[in-house]
Amino acid sequence: MGPRDVLIEIRYAGICHSDIHTVRGEWGKVPYPLTVGHEIVGEVTEVGAEVTRHSVGDRVGVGCMVNSCRECDNCKAGQEQYCLNGNVGTYAGTDRDGTVTQGGYSTHIVVDEDFVLRVPESIPYETAAPLLCAGITTYSPLAHWKAGPGRNVAVVGMGGLGHMAVKIAAAMGAEVTVLSQTLGKKDDGLAFGARHYHATSDPATFKDLANTFDLIINTVSAPIDMGAYLRLLRLDGTLVAVGAPPEPLPVQVFALFGARRSFAGSSIGGIAETQEMLGFCADHGIAPQVEVIPADEVNEAYDRVLKSDVRYRFVIDINTLR
Repeated sequence: MGPRDVLIEIRYAGICHSDIHTVRGEWGKVPYPLTVGHEIVGEVTEVGAEVTRHSVGDRVGVGCMVNSCRECDNCKAGQEQYCLNGNVGTYAGTDRDGTVTQGGYSTHIVVDEDFVLRVPESIPYETAAPLLCAGITTYSPLAHWKAGPGRNVAVVGMGGLGHMAVKIAAAMGAEVTVLSQTLGKKDDGLAFGARHYHATSDPATFKDLANTFDLIINTVSAPIDMGAYLRLLRLDGTLVAVGAPPEPLPVQVFALFGARRSFAGSSIGGIAETQEMLGFCADHGIAPQVEVIPADEVNEAYDRVLKSDVRYRFVIDINTLR
C-alpha cells in the first residue's frame, strides 16, 4: 500500500472476451504468470494516508486501466484511455514502477485512488461488474457520436457488449436496430429496447437496410464484410468498431466515398466518463444480464463465450476463491 492506494476486497469479476484473447496469446506475447479480469467490483478495506476520494466500506469498481501518465494533453482532458504515453492496463500492463499489473480473478487488488470508481448503491455487485468494460465500451461511442432522439443506431452482435449497447442506446432515446447472424435472440433484443431486429445471414437485410443508419456499433470480435455494413450508413454515418478481432479488417474506400461515410474505432472511456456511465445506468435502471459462476468453471465459461452460449455475461463469484 502506497499513500494514494486503495485496497479492494473483490466480490465479483466479469469475464470479458479480452480475457480470453489475452490468456490464449491471440493479441501478442503474454507476461505469464498472469491474472486477468478487468470488470471488478468490491469493497474498500484499507486506504493510504493521502487518499481523499474513497473510504473503508465504500462500494467500488475497477475497469480496464489502473494508471496513465497524468501529464499528456489527453490525460489532462480526462481521456486517460487515450494517454499519449500509453495507459496502464488493469492486467498484463507494465506499471510506472515496472511491475506487471494483475487483474480481478483474485480476492484483492490495490489500485491508485484516481482509477477507482464509485458503484451506486442501486446496482447490485454482480451486475455492476460488466459495466466496467462492456458498459463503458458501448456507452462511450454512443455518447461521442450523439446517439439520441432522431438518430437511427444499429448494433452488430447481441453478446456481452451488444446487449449493453442496445440497452444504453435505447435509454438515450435512439431508434435501435439489432443486426445479428440469426433471429435466435430477437425476443431478448426487443425486450432490451430495440425497435427492429434483422438476421445478417439473410442477404435481403443488406438490401432492405441500405442507407438507413446514422451510427453502427460493431461489437463482434470476428471479421465482417466491411463493404456490406458500410453501405448501411446514410449520409455522414459512422461505423464504429468496439469488438477487436485479431485479423485486420479490409476496407474498400469506395464504400466510404458514396455517402461521406466514416469508419472509426473506440476504446473504453476515461475515468470521469465511466463514472458518468455508472450514474446513467443507475438512473435508467440499466444492468447487464449475467450468469454467476464459481471460479472452477472459468475454462468452461471461456468455451461457452466462444460458442455464443451465454446470455449475456459471465461473472465470477470471487467468494468461491476463498
